[in-house]
Amino acid sequence: MVYVVSQGCTLCGMCETECPVGAIRVGKGGAKIDPDKCIGCGSCADNCASEAIVPAP
Repeated sequence: MVYVVSQGCTLCGMCETECPVGAIRVGKGGAKIDPDKCIGCGSCADNCASEAIVPAP
């Protein structure tokens, strides 16, 4: 399962530091998850304080 970042992201960076494969980048435009790198482990969603990371539709 691939994850995406919703508009509720607060740019805290926790998802980026917790991703074991480096699939997430946080920048001025928000956090982005590379679907080709994401392994669907859910670590980013589990550590998101704003609950902004959800499974992709």
